[in-house]
Formats: sequence, C-alpha cells, structure tokens
Amino acid sequence: MPPAGVSSEAGPTSASDATNHPSSSVEGDDLLWMARALEQARTASLLDEVPVGAVVVRDGRLLAEAHNRTLTDADPTAHAEVVALRRAAARAGAARLTDCTLYVTLEPCTMCAGATVLARVPRVVFGAPDPKAGMAGSLEDLLRDPRLNHRCAVRSGVLATASGDLLRAFFRARR
Repeated sequence: MPPAGVSSEAGPTSASDATNHPSSSVEGDDLLWMARALEQARTASLLDEVPVGAVVVRDGRLLAEAHNRTLTDADPTAHAEVVALRRAAARAGAARLTDCTLYVTLEPCTMCAGATVLARVPRVVFGAPDPKAGMAGSLEDLLRDPRLNHRCAVRSGVLATASGDLLRAFFRARR
C-alpha cells in the first residue's frame, strides 16, 4: 500500500542536503546506499511491481540488492527486503548477517521486519514511512521490540521524499 503521509523528518532527503550538513561518513554512506536502493525501486516500477528496493551492505561493500518481485515470481513473500536478505545470506554463506546494514526505500512490513530480526541484522536504514503497515515505528516497532532477543538500530527518513514520490506516482498511475 502507498504511504499516506511521507515525510523526511530524519536525515537528508537528497545528496545536496548532505553537502549542506557536515556529517560523518555513516551519513554519506547512508545516502549512497539508499540511492542504490532507489535504483532498485525504479527497476521494480518498470516491471509493474510496487517500487520498493533494498540493499544489504557489509564493510562498506554491496553484498546484495533486490526489488519487489511478488508479481514477477508469483510469490507473496518476494518483498525487496526478503529477496535481498536471502541473496545476502547465500553470498555470505550464513543465515546470520550480524555485520550488515539493510537499506530499504519503504519502512519494512511485519514479514520483512521479522526476517531482518531473524537474520540478526544490526542496523536498518529506510526512506519513506508506511503508516498502514510499517513495523519500524509507524504501526508497531518489531525491529526494536525489547521482548525479542535481537533488536536493530534504525535510521528513518533517508531520501524519504524521493522514495515516497516514487510510490505515490506508481499508485496514482494505477487509479
């Protein structure tokens, strides 16, 4: 579902915003990798998939990337995050991605947040919030639930405007 209200409350929304704010290399890396996730989201849109992209990074290097493939694969679990986590685990040769960051253009849903926790990903960076299904603070916060044995650090709002605009345009074209 498209996010109802997309904001860029946290973090810069464009590369030019980053140059106006002296920042750590983490912020610059977040912009770089989120831009890569946006490329994946645009690819999804070209395939008539909901435009969500995800990237898994380890030690400053791309480990895996993906976009939504639910229609393409006839698989309701083929969300960008799940596909990227599967590819990253296969490439790493391990089910636990304890030294990775997951970048995703839309706040993860319940399934994707659960997969991220199970993969023991320590950090998640996302763009647009999803007030109807987001599980990183919008609807609930599965990624940081203290009852679980693993919690993720979360940064939201990175390139949120671009992510939200892409989603809104996609759904507007289908109305």
